Amino acid sequence: SGHVDRFTDLMVKDPVSGECFRADKLLEDAIDELIEANPDMPVVEREEHMRIQIQADAFSPAELDEQLTKYGCKAPSGEPYGASFPFNLMFKTSIGPEGTSVGYLRPETAQGLFVNFRRLLDANSQKMPFAAAQIGLGFRNEIAPRSGLLRVREFCMAEIEHFVNPNDKSHPNFASVAGKELVLFGRDDQLGSGKTKTVTVGDAVSSGLVNNETLAYFMARTQLFMERIGMDPERLRFRQHLTTEMAHYACDCWDLEIQSSYGWVECVGHADRACYDLDVHGKATKTPMVATLKLDEAMEVEMAKLKFDRKALGKTFKADQRVVSGALEALAENWADFEPVATALETEGKTTVDGFEITKDMVTWKKTTKKVHEIKFTPSVIEPSFGMGRILYSLLEHSFYQRDADEQRCVMRFKPAVAPQKCAVLPISSGDEVNAVVDEIAAELMDSDLATRVDKSTASLGRRYSRADEVGVPFAVTVDFDTLTDGSVTLRERDSTIQIRLPKADVTRVVFDFVHNRLTWEEAVKKYPTVSVKED
Repeated sequence: SGHVDRFTDLMVKDPVSGECFRADKLLEDAIDELIEANPDMPVVEREEHMRIQIQADAFSPAELDEQLTKYGCKAPSGEPYGASFPFNLMFKTSIGPEGTSVGYLRPETAQGLFVNFRRLLDANSQKMPFAAAQIGLGFRNEIAPRSGLLRVREFCMAEIEHFVNPNDKSHPNFASVAGKELVLFGRDDQLGSGKTKTVTVGDAVSSGLVNNETLAYFMARTQLFMERIGMDPERLRFRQHLTTEMAHYACDCWDLEIQSSYGWVECVGHADRACYDLDVHGKATKTPMVATLKLDEAMEVEMAKLKFDRKALGKTFKADQRVVSGALEALAENWADFEPVATALETEGKTTVDGFEITKDMVTWKKTTKKVHEIKFTPSVIEPSFGMGRILYSLLEHSFYQRDADEQRCVMRFKPAVAPQKCAVLPISSGDEVNAVVDEIAAELMDSDLATRVDKSTASLGRRYSRADEVGVPFAVTVDFDTLTDGSVTLRERDSTIQIRLPKADVTRVVFDFVHNRLTWEEAVKKYPTVSVKED
């Protein structure tokens, strides 16, 4: 997969203590401190510092050393840091009782889907495009873990691998999101104005800012998902990777960044991994990782007809001659792929294919055509990758607020769909008759898979409302003395604190509809009478 050689971050050491630090984060922190210490800094100068900050993890070791020196970054010992150098982020381990086989804990879940590509294609009846998803743990040997759930060595991630024809990266449902506006921070803007742009998904693709429809489709769906679970849209943006920071497997990549108290944090990566993964796995296992496109009508394709000098091949490559001839025959299926090889052999008399040096005397060829009824291709992969811990932390921050009237009253503004508990059921008194109704309502709610909080404590009703607000319960049912006579209860909405009165028989259906977006609070207020209740 290439991770052993290239999955690295730049690290520096304190020359006195030997303590290690992640170099790009030191630079980012130094720039934050400089800007914070100089509130009157001219706007142009501040923007220049921020442009450098954005590029921190895209600098080469020499460039990063230069920037650390420029910003006066010193080690805890007071000495300048040593030269930065790459540090591989994978956890290395030994496999088996002898310990002779080297293994690594996975830094991403994706590779398991790639090695199972052929099974997944069979499961989808050989139809393309298709997607597979999984959620699980990843492990990265972070140089300096910190910031709670934001930078850890073991974390939960969810990834979708969408396999698509590299010559057709359109998406059948793209029209449904083409009008959605996203805040985009393209690489040209990062290196230039330092300003984001608000662009519709359709315009981003047509202008070439986003590489293709499928990549843009998943970006839009991610934005919609974040809004649905309760993220603040004003604190969401997509930042394009600079060319120098692109992952070794990617040809375009956009990170959904969420703003929190830690600044802009990458939470979801959207990468066009092209054919890289399936190509390298196919070569390593000598197994074709290909899909087939059936043609409605036969078409003529240009190809090369090869004739090998087996004696010359065998003398040079011995046991590998079949590997070499197979690689050349694979290229010969399409003249466009074989033409660079042919040109090099004609002009220079030699070329390299899959690490083997081929000379002109080993093979002759003739350009020809053939009719084909299907085309085999190695699929490209579009991958949204979600950091679950970072998303969860950001949601907690975006959901937290304090009541205007009393900053001691803290509230978690969870959407009903994601709130751990959907409804609280509270008795106005501790009488047996009232508690029996509370238990009845709670049982009905839980029978409908609505997690319910019952609070029969002797605290005031207002205090019990506040307890529910603190853990993000969106609705609260109160059973009072009127319930015993007319069978009605009050239903309180957390953020507005408005209460409506409705029959207890309607409670489960109404809360269920709230949770599943079938009913809004505004619609409920029009249907049922509101009541005025003091919560003090």
